[in-house]
Amino acid sequence: MSEETTGQRTVAMITLGCARNEVDSEEMAGRLAAGGWLLVDDPAGADAVLVNTCGFVEAAKKDSIDTILAVADLKDGASGPQAVVAVGCMAERYGAELADQLPEADAVLGFDDYSDISATLLGIVRGEVPEAHVPRDRRLLLPISPVDRPSAGAQVPGHGDAASATGAAAEQAGPAWQPPVLRRRLEESPVAPVKLASGCDRRCSFCAIPSFRGSFVSRPPQDVVAEIAWLRESGVREVVLVSENSTSYGKDLGNLRLLEETLPLMIDSTGIDRLRVAYLQPAEVRPGLLEVMARTPAVANYFDLSFQHASSTLLRRMRRFGGVEEFLELVATIRRLAPEAGIRSNVIVGFPGETQEEFDDLLRFLAEARLDAVGVFGYSDEDGTEAEGLAGKLDPDVIHARVEEVSALVEELMAQRAEDRVGTQVRVLVEYVDRDDVEAVSVGRSEHQGPDDGATLLPGVDVEAGTFIDAIVIDTEGVDLIAEPVASAGPAR
Repeated sequence: MSEETTGQRTVAMITLGCARNEVDSEEMAGRLAAGGWLLVDDPAGADAVLVNTCGFVEAAKKDSIDTILAVADLKDGASGPQAVVAVGCMAERYGAELADQLPEADAVLGFDDYSDISATLLGIVRGEVPEAHVPRDRRLLLPISPVDRPSAGAQVPGHGDAASATGAAAEQAGPAWQPPVLRRRLEESPVAPVKLASGCDRRCSFCAIPSFRGSFVSRPPQDVVAEIAWLRESGVREVVLVSENSTSYGKDLGNLRLLEETLPLMIDSTGIDRLRVAYLQPAEVRPGLLEVMARTPAVANYFDLSFQHASSTLLRRMRRFGGVEEFLELVATIRRLAPEAGIRSNVIVGFPGETQEEFDDLLRFLAEARLDAVGVFGYSDEDGTEAEGLAGKLDPDVIHARVEEVSALVEELMAQRAEDRVGTQVRVLVEYVDRDDVEAVSVGRSEHQGPDDGATLLPGVDVEAGTFIDAIVIDTEGVDLIAEPVASAGPAR
């Protein structure tokens, strides 16, 4: 659908990477709608395409480049896009370097361009070539002291200023953030991420994210609550609070316990049915936070803990804290508070200098912790990180073999954890219905399952997305659960 047929410029958005990028895309979509752009799904039929890139690891960067190239190929068609623009973390991280090496992109924009994205994109479609930004360490844009940051005025995705929407655009836009930021949903899922904060103050030696996402900045609670309420009114039943480090929430607002104090308010003030908290830093987890998460009914018994490894000596080289015993005690504490809780994490295998003993510590922790979901990553150098310059780099074949060993272990353990739930009752939020087979299957997630942690299947159940169903687990398929509705539970809602 082009400008000739609608009278409006059209734009398609492609989002890669994490849920934080999803929120950023919807922020840009809101700004574009306010500027008169029509959002469309098909890149081939759009005047412009924004590719919101991921710059986290090599595989994600390759996926971002491949996507840009694939979209650029559409420009050869008579109705293809006039402009392909890279935004997001990879664009912010590499800027002019990426623009030089990827001429297929008509522009490479950084976070500072988001606040005026509508006018900038219009200029690109008309043939203007904006100068690609020169990357800088975004941690230097904000004061060292967290409490001085709210008034600093640096541009942060999801926290910057935006022009006010009027007319139809205002009706489509979400609530104001700090100061007004527009949000336009790009899909109709009953689950939506909400940004709790941006940036990170930790200095993990393997991670480049703080350098291009910046220092930690919390969103004011009233803004988070307003956005959740808006999402609930639009049909969202579950909200996932996302950030680089949710356990730091409130430290720049003068209250390190703000998250546990605000979680009940987020629920009571909005009527949201389920609230899920993502990205907890084990070294910062407080007993009070665990208790609130476990005992507040609408907060999912789901604990997303960024362990990364379990060897105390290797964790110190990562500039992190903890170890096997500390982590096992944390897992035990969660299960004492919420026996049916889901616990997920990521681990990095093959970090520089990883000895067999340190690797064995990781294996022992995983075997004893029996987590519900584990992402396994082989170490790779990240530009500009401390770990890039560390000695003791492991041979790639050794890293690969260790990744395979850990992956096999956690796949078996995750399947066992799923089997342990056979016979238990779960509450499933249906996200979509698969009607391709003879029998419809409702697909959703139970309370202990995060967005990337498997699903619960309800064969023979055909209901609207956004329906909650109480069900009994009757079987498993790997990490997925197969369940049937509880006959005495009454109608689904």
